[in-house]
Amino acid sequence: MSKLHLVFGGRVSDPQTLDFTDPTALDIVGLFPDYASAEKAWRAAAQRTVDDAEMKYVVVHLHKFLQPEAE
Repeated sequence: MSKLHLVFGGRVSDPQTLDFTDPTALDIVGLFPDYASAEKAWRAAAQRTVDDAEMKYVVVHLHKFLQPEAE
């Protein structure tokens, strides 16, 4: 099984949390087959919004949710 990663972001109420203010307005960057490509996409998305402190992008390790016992 490939180690899928999801990259998404959106506006947060506090930059130190993952409390997205409007989950329906999330920017889904995409699904990636490995961490390296997910990190590259995350960096590009985060760089586009670097001047907006309320925008936050994250990488989610989907493979850990799909097969938690494998880790």
